[in-house]
Amino acid sequence: MIRFIHLADVHLGAVPDRGCPWSSQREEEIWDTFRRVIASVSKNPVELLFIAGDLFHRQPLKRELKEVNYLFSTIPDTQVFLMAGNHDAISRESFYRDYPWAPNVTFFQTETPETVQAPGLPVYVTGFSYHRREIREPLYDSLTPGPEEGFHVLLAHGGDENHIPMDKLALASSGFDYIALGHIHMPQAVIRDKMVYPGALEPIDRGDMGPHGYVEGSCENGKVQTRFVPFASRSYKKLVLELGEESTQFSLEEQMKTALLKDGGQDIYRVVLQGVHAPDTMIFPEKLKLLGNVVEILDETRPAYDLEALRKRYSGTLAGDYIAHFTGRTLSLTEEKALYYGLRALLEAGASAGTLLQQT
Repeated sequence: MIRFIHLADVHLGAVPDRGCPWSSQREEEIWDTFRRVIASVSKNPVELLFIAGDLFHRQPLKRELKEVNYLFSTIPDTQVFLMAGNHDAISRESFYRDYPWAPNVTFFQTETPETVQAPGLPVYVTGFSYHRREIREPLYDSLTPGPEEGFHVLLAHGGDENHIPMDKLALASSGFDYIALGHIHMPQAVIRDKMVYPGALEPIDRGDMGPHGYVEGSCENGKVQTRFVPFASRSYKKLVLELGEESTQFSLEEQMKTALLKDGGQDIYRVVLQGVHAPDTMIFPEKLKLLGNVVEILDETRPAYDLEALRKRYSGTLAGDYIAHFTGRTLSLTEEKALYYGLRALLEAGASAGTLLQQT
């Protein structure tokens, strides 16, 4: 049995949520998680480690390559196969060029496909590196493995129109036993145990919701089996807070504290406010960012107006006409906000139809 670990999109050097209090800590956590993966391989060696592009978030510094190479040297019994992706594409002055990697590392430096056999193993890995940030040609679709008996792997980074578009059906029938994909940050199996995106090792931005980690797999008698291993130090999570007419700013903050305490509070949160609040209650969503690792707040609440009663009460005024304009149809979230913000402004101004109509 041949065992492997498949990583992609590590993005060493990235600074997620730049400007937030935790951003510098997240930069170091990305390095720490990569180190933890290598340490786990050192304790429980596997034969192969695949890194399907974007090990770095940008062109690596020479000292960073030295750090990574040292880590690879601590797992000499594991053959490492590595390519550059669109973020760390090999530029003319890149330190990737001709870097003296440890003996157990194969770096696919060329921009045309090549196949390398893992020393001492019936394993054949095909890959190449990005030499520019965008490649719009479907360079993987026509690739096929060689005639040798063994475990044939394709290292591939991309999958959208600007980064090597892929014909999934063509790749599925290409003959490769396993296609180690990179570029898409959310873990997903295009074809179970056959074509897999492990996702980013650590979430890189607020869109990378949910668990992140790597793929662990094995090949025995031609059969490949894989499983996803959650490994990130933190996740981006959606936290929904429901308001009612009795809610106040202070009660909302207490609700937020309780929710964070229950969840552990170490992750990074996108907070969504839903429900209603009393029309005379002022809610300040941005103050919630002071209570934890909150990267974004979406306020979907609305004042608890009785619109029909208000429409009748202010019939013949601009306020009444304003309500009538939105009545009788399904409103988008933007239209709802326009309705309630505008109505609040009209009611607070105490404007009569005559006065406002004259102003308009």
